[in-house]
Amino acid sequence: MRPLELHPNRLLPAGEEQRRVARQLFEAVEPLPLVSPHGHLDANLFLHNEPFADPAELLVTSDHYVVRLLHAQGVPLEALGIGRKEGTSQAVGGRQVWGNLCEHWGALASTPSRLWLEHELHELFGLREMPSPGNADATYEAACDRLATEELLPRSLYQRFGLEVLTTTDSPLCELRVHQELASDQTWRGRILPTYRPDELVDPSHPGFSASLARLAELTGIETDGYDGYLEALRSRREAFARAGATATDHGVPVTGTERLDPAELAGLFRRLSHGGGSSAEVEAFRGHMLDEMARMACDDGLVMQLHVGVVRDYVADTAATYGPDIGQDFPTRTDYIRTLRPLLSRYGDHPGFRLVLYTVDETTFAREIGPLVSYFPALFAGAPWWFLDAPDSMARAFSALGETAGLAKLAGFVDDTRSLCGIGARHDLARRVLCGYLSRLVCEHRLGIDEATEQATAFAYHRPKALFKV
Repeated sequence: MRPLELHPNRLLPAGEEQRRVARQLFEAVEPLPLVSPHGHLDANLFLHNEPFADPAELLVTSDHYVVRLLHAQGVPLEALGIGRKEGTSQAVGGRQVWGNLCEHWGALASTPSRLWLEHELHELFGLREMPSPGNADATYEAACDRLATEELLPRSLYQRFGLEVLTTTDSPLCELRVHQELASDQTWRGRILPTYRPDELVDPSHPGFSASLARLAELTGIETDGYDGYLEALRSRREAFARAGATATDHGVPVTGTERLDPAELAGLFRRLSHGGGSSAEVEAFRGHMLDEMARMACDDGLVMQLHVGVVRDYVADTAATYGPDIGQDFPTRTDYIRTLRPLLSRYGDHPGFRLVLYTVDETTFAREIGPLVSYFPALFAGAPWWFLDAPDSMARAFSALGETAGLAKLAGFVDDTRSLCGIGARHDLARRVLCGYLSRLVCEHRLGIDEATEQATAFAYHRPKALFKV
């Protein structure tokens, strides 16, 4: 059996001088609280604070990063605990899922998923052996035993990680009752804030668009059969989110432009689209117009706007129909922020009340688009490397490309963007170590002094996301 160890210098530079500087920087950021301004956890986890049912469900089935890597080794989705949408689940039990992880553990080598899992298994579950076919049953049982303890309850993990604030991502149709109950709960001091994600209400191609409009009208008491009422209802939900603590919005609708449409044509176009009509070109134009509307509203209410685009989701339609979303079959594609955002930034890029954070899964975009854009517009900030890029080497390249083009002060800070509560600590630890490695190089090349490098490290890890996202 191979031991499972976490080396204190993991992810830090190999050279002695640079590693020494990186250790000094990391010692400054390691104890800082965690700020998680973008993620996908369910707030109910913290309201009910119940034990997680199964380590395989927690660490494998619900983590699409791990699912895709194991599926690439030929493991069927059902064997990873992914049940079919219709009818009863055909997924196997947790022990079998864990066995598949152990059998293919070597296939995860060199991936960030392996690094995160090692951190979680060592620090949270107390395992000291690398998973393998020979210890699959023993490690599964040990993980089950550990999962039943109070230390791994959701609220305990929140405190263990040193979280200061954690945000969820929510539909405008969410009534926010869970967030309200958590805010009034006197039994703990955690902060769980909602984030407004209006994709299903601004994209006419979204399944159930008409039904969502009807629900929006019911929720707000504002008629949404006309464009003006529709906009007012969207504003009303933004206000409700802000009252519940939200400080940001998030947008993932694909757009190819942000030109505003002719006001004289909007009423008729909206009527057609809301009843399932309109051409594909009209749908695309409306999506771009609505992204501009979201930016205009952000200038008024101050909610920080985030753009997560450039992903082809649910790549195999039949698989998505059978198994549902978030099972790993999403893939990066090119973005064109320069052209797409030109109308929007021409209007709001210098607005003092507007903040827009740009994310990408196309690594070349950091140097070609995001870096140059954020180096000019005061409203723009570069989001942390996301999804396929939240890996050590990709992060280091992003720090380099953005740092020398726009300056580190224009990086929004780290977001973990995770659906895995257990993985939050591991993800922040990895990002902080990679950042310190990058900054140590600048110090050793005499491009930054150690004091300024420390300031940059603590700003990225804690102070900047806290200030930028207003949390």
